[in-house]
This record gives sequence, structure tokens and C-alpha cells, in this order.
Amino acid sequence: MANILNIETSTEVCSVALTSEGQVLDHNENYEGQTHATLLSEYVQNMLKYARSREIKLDAIAVSIGPGSYTGLRIGLSEAKGLAFGLDLPLIGVNTLQLLTVSTMFNHFIEEDDVLYVPMIDARRMEVYTAVYNSALEAVMEPQAMILDEHSFEDLLQQGHTLVLMGNGSDKARTVLTHERVRFIEGVKPAAVDMLALAERAWREHQFIDVAYSTPLYIKEFQATKPKNPVLNQ
Repeated sequence: MANILNIETSTEVCSVALTSEGQVLDHNENYEGQTHATLLSEYVQNMLKYARSREIKLDAIAVSIGPGSYTGLRIGLSEAKGLAFGLDLPLIGVNTLQLLTVSTMFNHFIEEDDVLYVPMIDARRMEVYTAVYNSALEAVMEPQAMILDEHSFEDLLQQGHTLVLMGNGSDKARTVLTHERVRFIEGVKPAAVDMLALAERAWREHQFIDVAYSTPLYIKEFQATKPKNPVLNQ
């Protein structure tokens, strides 16, 4: 098993965890939002100090690559790239939607058959970033941006599947997805401590991303908007 420093900044949560041999050795996290720029480097240094104090040699850096907050993803990936380059370590990219799914699988027992997992990350208005995974974490629907309405995932429900929704975008779905086979799991947020299984799998399979040229999984390109009431210089 590998010793991995995990970084997660894709949503309002800022978190870092040091994992080894299937265990979380130490972690820092903050759920208050808008803290990534001020707290991330401190959290990383805490994990590095822990590793040095116990003579733990890091094998890789893992970072959530999205989808999610444009700013959070840029901050997290930049920090991870700097660490990987400076320490000469491979870089692992963890899909945030898969991370939400794995966290739900591990922490919530679903009794029903034919379950599909539908992680959702808030975008804007009624739009979310989402995907659909089966219990083997195979993509039934690839990551995409979706505007939710009463017909969303209709084909999967007609096939008899039970859909388990989670993530900070799933609250939007409550108002439009009222089918009896739709389940909502509250409180599931992407965190570095839950990256362990995906990061270790990537390590075993040598699935690394380029330290220099890798980019976040934005799904949609960032578009700057002009303020509604700009102050014009006279």
C-alpha cells in the first residue's frame, strides 16, 4: 500500500488527509467555505510535519480534479502540482463525483436492489454537475452538466432502478424528482479522508496525471459575467 497525501477543495470543504495502508493517519478539514486560499497550505504543512515526525515516506499526491468550484479546483490542483513537482512524486487525480459515490457506498447501507448512485454538485440555478454509477463504480451516465426538471433520469427510473442522490446539488432535485424510487442521502460532502480507496486504486493501477499539463475537470468552461450595474468612470 502507498503513503498518499490527499487534497480536496472542489466544494466549500477544504480538507487534507494523510493515508497509508487503508488507514487515515491524520487529517485537517474545514466546512465553513471560502477558506481554501488561507487554510490549504497550512493543512498540507501539518501533514508533511506528521509524516516527517514518523519517518513516513510519501509515495504520491492525490487531488480532487472536479467537477466543482472553479476557484477551489484551481487552488487545490496548483498546490498538488507544486508538491508533486517539488517532492518528485506522481500525481493522482480523483473524480469528485466518484468520490461522493464511494463515500455514500461506504457509509450508507442501501437495502434495495438495482441501485444506481447519482452524485450532484451544485452549479447555478437548477443546473448541477452529475453522473450515474452502478455498484461497481462503472459509469452508467458520464459526468455532465444537467438542468434538472421532472423528466431527469426518467429512462433509468422506467427501467426499474432505484436512484440514490447525494451531494450539495441534490437539494435542487427534491423539488422536481418525486418518484417513489428516488432516495436522498443528506450530508455527503467530498472530503480528503474519503479519497483513500480511489487514490490507492489509482496508485495500484499506475493511473497518474501529468504534473505540468493536467487541468481540472470543469465540464463547463468558466465564463466571467459583467456586473448588472457597473459604475462608469466619468
